Amino acid sequence: MTKKIAPSILSADFTRLEEEIRAVEKAGADYIHIDVMDGHFVPNITIGPMIVKAVKRVTELPLDVHLMIENADQFIDAFKEAGADILTVHAEAVRHLQRTLVYIRERGMKAGVSLNPATPLCMLDHVLEDTDMVLIMTVNPGFEGQRFIPAMIPKVEELSAKIRARGLEVEIEVDGGIGPETITHISRAGADVFVAGSAIFYSQDYEKTISVMRSRM
Repeated sequence: MTKKIAPSILSADFTRLEEEIRAVEKAGADYIHIDVMDGHFVPNITIGPMIVKAVKRVTELPLDVHLMIENADQFIDAFKEAGADILTVHAEAVRHLQRTLVYIRERGMKAGVSLNPATPLCMLDHVLEDTDMVLIMTVNPGFEGQRFIPAMIPKVEELSAKIRARGLEVEIEVDGGIGPETITHISRAGADVFVAGSAIFYSQDYEKTISVMRSRM
């Protein structure tokens, strides 16, 4: 499976958001990652469908939308209409996970499911066949710039083995503390998609940073 880099606009300069998105697209990004937080499931509030819709107008890259919100089912249609290509919900925040994932696919998006660091992989045993992407949080979600949790490396290894054993085509995405210094080990563990916010947007040269990360996968 082709490895991909997904800059998270949570770390971008929102006064120049269009310019920032075009810059990472030109620098070699594969997805644009958009973190949606509600102040309830995680202790932060970020953006909603209006920003997703605006981002869709300025990039050709797939929009990888990560819902860190309660009652995610209520907003699936809104994010579809806004232009999400991949829609990821948290296993911890959805009452009927399999039903939600099936509905996301029915609406024409790729369906993703995310797990917080403390959530065991067994939460996914009944839904892997209905999933296009699994997002393993490598920090506790809510804020940018946190330190990578090394204990997530064996979790990714175990997930990769589960996916291979079932013969599935499911991307493994990792999010939190990902950058040139941490990408190698988590890539070797089996991760396919690497969300990076501050590592890219706080660097002086987006193209160089993405190139270095890609060379270390």
